[in-house]
Amino acid sequence: MNNTTENNRNNTETIAYQSFRLEKKTNLENANIPPYINSYTKNKDIQTALPYNTMDKPTLESENVELILAGRVMAMRKMGKASFFTITDRTGSIQIYIKIGNLDDNSKIVAENMDVGDFLACHGVLFKTNTNELTLKTHKIEMLTKSLAGLPEKWHGLKDVEKRYRQRYNDLVINNDVKQKFIIRSKTVSHIRNYLENLGFYEVETPMMHALVTGAAAEPFTTHHNALNMDLYLRIASELHLKRLVVGGLERVFELNRNFRNEGVSTRHNPEFTMIEWYMAYSNYEQIMDMVQDIITTAAVNILGTGTVPYGDKALNLSQPWEKLTMFDAILKHSSLQPEDITGMENLTKTLQTLGIKKEDSWGAGRMLAEVFEEVAEKHLFQPTFIIDFPTEVSPLAKAKDNDPNTTERFELYIANMEVANGFNELNDPIDQYERFKKQLEDRDAGDKETTDMDEDYINALAVGLPPTTGIGVGIDRLVMLLTNSQSIREVILFPHMRSDHD
Repeated sequence: MNNTTENNRNNTETIAYQSFRLEKKTNLENANIPPYINSYTKNKDIQTALPYNTMDKPTLESENVELILAGRVMAMRKMGKASFFTITDRTGSIQIYIKIGNLDDNSKIVAENMDVGDFLACHGVLFKTNTNELTLKTHKIEMLTKSLAGLPEKWHGLKDVEKRYRQRYNDLVINNDVKQKFIIRSKTVSHIRNYLENLGFYEVETPMMHALVTGAAAEPFTTHHNALNMDLYLRIASELHLKRLVVGGLERVFELNRNFRNEGVSTRHNPEFTMIEWYMAYSNYEQIMDMVQDIITTAAVNILGTGTVPYGDKALNLSQPWEKLTMFDAILKHSSLQPEDITGMENLTKTLQTLGIKKEDSWGAGRMLAEVFEEVAEKHLFQPTFIIDFPTEVSPLAKAKDNDPNTTERFELYIANMEVANGFNELNDPIDQYERFKKQLEDRDAGDKETTDMDEDYINALAVGLPPTTGIGVGIDRLVMLLTNSQSIREVILFPHMRSDHD
């Protein structure tokens, strides 16, 4: 090995691989063998061969099973004029055996210039080795794609977690458990879609750029439309648009949407995330709680085969009846606080001071109660728990209880100490909604960045008439975290947002 190649290996793994793989690419081109063919259609997946593994060696040989299989080379063992290597596709892996003397001229050149990471098509006959491993004895191999960078070593190349996220392509190739997480994610989304469609829901699409900050209490991302010369906000939630559709007569709607919130990044937060929201006319929040419990439980059973799933060093029992607690009762259950400690402005202010929570001037008793709940109770909600009846102050779009205007018919679902879903009976009184929007603007003037704008068109829609309706938003990323035993949201987002690696 010359000094230049050695220096390349020491500097960057990618350049080192390219330095000798480029030479092999050139060898193929000089032999008129394209290193990147225009197209190739597989007629068989690798899983086609796998059932033959049940045959004994003599029976398999007597069957003379001829196959053409294609996939990525994942490992190689060269032994003089013979080689064993493994190829993988989306359905499985199989060992390939070649003997140089049995190959045609082009196949010999391919064999001499192939590497781990290349995509090959292999023509051969199935047999079993002396160690009883199912193998394709190959007489012809074709280069489909030459890999110039190669793959990181399974145990050494992807130790850096950030590198795994930045180079998700390598992560998926090397780590099958990562690939399985995203397969589970896909199946989870399909399950929810099918569940709702079977109940007569229509899937819809609503704008991702809004002229107003609406739908949830969060700080938005701002962009600018040049032609219209106006600022726009990336969607925080699709709630108000979906409820407009219910006003219009689409009584059951859902949207699998991308939302954007200009907040911190953590193991549970990504500024861009996926949520499914659905709205159902002529329903109530008790029915929606039953629906979301059934959706999640059946997803676990149908996809994972069980209603009990591991999470960390514990197990989540999704099949048992889920507990329901008011926010007030949850605080009392999971702390030493007494009812008088969380009743009234004066006592709540003292409790916040005791807990070390800085009170903002705009906070009323409802907001203070919610802050206490997040501090003392949320961390104890491991098994699925519905927290119900939220203060009206922190629920600007939820309908208040008939006998208590300070409390709304709203719930949040907590599993593994994190919020997974938020739903409520929708406020459909346009005058009440107008007053709540006004209160949001007052809070903004007092310094609260997580408020919503006055949406006059939405008020007009409510004036046309929204039937009794319940809505819910379920965080897909967090739900998949639970179903895949993932402790970080980055594990279930294919391309999570990260600080630039050039910083």
